[in-house]
Amino acid sequence: MARRIDVTGAGGVRLAAWEFADPPKADPAAADRPAPEPGAPGMLLLHGLMGRASHWASTARWLAARHRAVALDQRGHGQSDKPVQAAYTREAYVEDAEAALEQLGLAPAVLVGHAMGALTAWQLAAKRPDLVRGLIICDMRASALGAASQREWAEWFRSWPVPFATLADVRKWFGEDDPWVERPNPARGAYYAEVMHESADGWRPVFEPEQMLDSRETWVYDAHWEELAQVRCPTLVVRGLDGELGRAEAQEMVRVLPRGEYAEVTDAGHLAHYDRPVAWRSAVLPFLDSLLGD
Repeated sequence: MARRIDVTGAGGVRLAAWEFADPPKADPAAADRPAPEPGAPGMLLLHGLMGRASHWASTARWLAARHRAVALDQRGHGQSDKPVQAAYTREAYVEDAEAALEQLGLAPAVLVGHAMGALTAWQLAAKRPDLVRGLIICDMRASALGAASQREWAEWFRSWPVPFATLADVRKWFGEDDPWVERPNPARGAYYAEVMHESADGWRPVFEPEQMLDSRETWVYDAHWEELAQVRCPTLVVRGLDGELGRAEAQEMVRVLPRGEYAEVTDAGHLAHYDRPVAWRSAVLPFLDSLLGD
């Protein structure tokens, strides 16, 4: 089950947070986990660009056996507000996560971030070390991606055949027909199906592509090594072997982090936590156990 809690972010933007409580009894992994302990750290899960809180559902339900696990729909995403005039800056995203930790009473929390959400997490950990007990970074680069990357994304958005007639068409296009797909990937199709809603003429994304480009523009031109070096809490850098974060850069991130650790998820790409949830759990469990043992 999931319980929605509204949070007020930077500039008064309303954010939807989702608390994942009792794990489903059908989940054998959950059955083996001990019950939550008094004082066990809260966890805030931050999705990537174009994502939504529900992409963390499998992970959050597993975590809920020992943690208070909350996933946040970040501004412009999911069921959070998408105001046209809102700021989609790095500062706004970080302030939103900061507000969520404080208003939900999660701190000091473990932050778990994927892609853009991971950058938000480590920027917040650098800014407010008092709020963050530990950090998991999933497939996010610290290096600048550059102008060419932003142009490629703009062209990619324009290539989407929206509106999609059915959700099956969404799954097929993102899982097979998208020119960015190297080989059929049903999990990718399912991932994007979760960020579509039905309109009068078919299925469209719940976000505005222009706002996604605005959000991305605030971080693709800059490197983020300096902020990474300011993170003082234990941090796990996780990459899928076929993801966007290369092994050499991931290991350099671990070296730069004062208390960095490294893990890989085999047979996984950029969406490791989503398309390989069991392997993802195995990769992060030793790190989480070490935090609980502190």
